[in-house]
Amino acid sequence: MAPDSMTPAGHAAQSDTFLRRILGGMSVFSMVMTVPQVWTVWASHQAGGVSALSWSAYLLSALLWLWYGVQQRDKNIYLPCIGWIGLDAGVIIGALYYG
Repeated sequence: MAPDSMTPAGHAAQSDTFLRRILGGMSVFSMVMTVPQVWTVWASHQAGGVSALSWSAYLLSALLWLWYGVQQRDKNIYLPCIGWIGLDAGVIIGALYYG
């Protein structure tokens, strides 16, 4: 039986579900907003102003969050990290190749 939304436990479950959906949507949105950076580096062969050091820090962060998400068995954490690792690596490799 599903929790009653009128009880504190039911309200917390609904709030958690809502927050997870918002976080999932923001993960997708932020990755989509990063695609133009990757595209600019690879399509125009220009890496001016792209810091491989900054993007390496983002990559390290994504790897750590991936590790944590897998340990917690939380798909909302580790699945977006896979996307971020790919995007970050794409920018880093492009910046080093074309920079």
